[in-house]
Amino acid sequence: MAIKRVISVVGMTWLAANLVVAAQADVRNGSGREILLQGFHWNSSREPAPGWYARLEEQARQIADDGFTLIWMPPPWRDESQWADPQKGTSGGGEGYFWRDFDKNSRYGTDAQLRQAAKALRDSGVKVVYDVVPNHKAGSCDNLGAVGQGKHEQWCKAAVIPDDGDRFMEGDADLKLADGEVEGAFDRAFTDLRDNYYAEGLRFDYVRGYSAKHVNHWMGVFGGERFCVGELWKEPNGQDMLKSWADASGCAVFDFALKERMQNGGLSDWRDGLNGNPEASWRAAAVTFVDNHDTGYSPGLYAGQHHWALAEERRDQAYAYILSTPGTPTVYWPDMYDWPRGALIRALIQQRLRAGIRADSSVAFSPQDDGRLISLTQGDKGSLLLALGEELETVPPGFERVRQIKETSDPQQGASQQRAIRLWYSADRQLWRIVAFSCANGKTTMGESVYVVGSSPELGGWDPSKAVRLTNTLRYPDWKGHAVVSKTGRIEWKCIVRSEQVPNDVKRWQEGANNILEAGAEVGQGTL
Repeated sequence: MAIKRVISVVGMTWLAANLVVAAQADVRNGSGREILLQGFHWNSSREPAPGWYARLEEQARQIADDGFTLIWMPPPWRDESQWADPQKGTSGGGEGYFWRDFDKNSRYGTDAQLRQAAKALRDSGVKVVYDVVPNHKAGSCDNLGAVGQGKHEQWCKAAVIPDDGDRFMEGDADLKLADGEVEGAFDRAFTDLRDNYYAEGLRFDYVRGYSAKHVNHWMGVFGGERFCVGELWKEPNGQDMLKSWADASGCAVFDFALKERMQNGGLSDWRDGLNGNPEASWRAAAVTFVDNHDTGYSPGLYAGQHHWALAEERRDQAYAYILSTPGTPTVYWPDMYDWPRGALIRALIQQRLRAGIRADSSVAFSPQDDGRLISLTQGDKGSLLLALGEELETVPPGFERVRQIKETSDPQQGASQQRAIRLWYSADRQLWRIVAFSCANGKTTMGESVYVVGSSPELGGWDPSKAVRLTNTLRYPDWKGHAVVSKTGRIEWKCIVRSEQVPNDVKRWQEGANNILEAGAEVGQGTL
């Protein structure tokens, strides 16, 4: 999407008008194992000579080696527009979102450079996905090819004429996609990208501006099994609206539900994105991201758009989350190649590939409680256990720690930032669950802590020296913590007060009968 967004509250009227299309049996998310690189940022069209396409061609092999299977290319059509925002004192043009015609000589480079870059990426094993903007354009609406010249009134949607989607800005730049000739012009434009510019997928800009039936039609022409994703940035950004659009179009959709929770919620709220939904088909439709050319900062002029940038102290954790959980993760170019985050992202991609995580992989979460997040994603080859903002004192046998970033202090802000990331890998295919344990009235003295011990191996097999220490004492003398245990089977357990230094030195056992944790339960409560 381009320069300015007007966020509106939408209800069932929008859904009824735009999503009345037969649902697809499967979402077009490629292999289901894709990792997407956004191959540009807001200022890439201002790259010094020889231009942005030349840079992509030069880095094609590195992009593949870093683990990316898809690259989201900038809009490929000629854009000679100029724009200004007097309120912000910014200006620009040529980014591709007010394109003039289907000519491929753009400010990102020449037609020949585009073809060369796309071929280099394809030859390196990276599939090319083009950003396409069928909703709106600059200049005359009849400049869509030889057919239909001189039909400005027929092909443009004036601001007062209803169409099958929201207006873009004032509406005078909108194309009337309900006209068959306009829709057909894009049929030819998209197949041209496929046949002559190595396109294996499409990213549809501003899909709130036109019915999902157009996208479904275009993908039928372009190639039913090829990758596609839509940008539905609209309030409310709930899962239902995103999934309804994905069903109607047959395409994946950017997970703005997760983005909203990253922006406005605590860590434990991140589980409520589209990619954390209990239904596998919802996870399969999610294309997760931290920032993009619209929401985030960019190198260069005015630092880009940054309409909705994620706070710096959450960015590492956000990448750890999207790269170790279901959905199709998207990495923003500056985070990978311009700023000092590439090493972390590269390591996270390696662990995702190692575990064989798919877009629809199963995922379990710690119960939503106090702003911390633990997720456990099971891939085809193994599992990734992620803890954000909390240390897991004990993990099941067979899990190895593969990444650890502790809390750090930001000297510029003079305050401690919660940036803790801990990641474990296991090749064990056993099904696990994350249980939130609490022990009330756990009064202790110096050198003592509260632990849980129980009948399962993960809780020590009744051996106090192998018990799981609880670490959350915000409501002392109540203690809380998490443990990963088998998803099946009944577990008996108790709270104990134990020496931290002498594992077998138990000061106090919970009295009475054992606590019972039934199969599938996610909360265990005891009292000392």
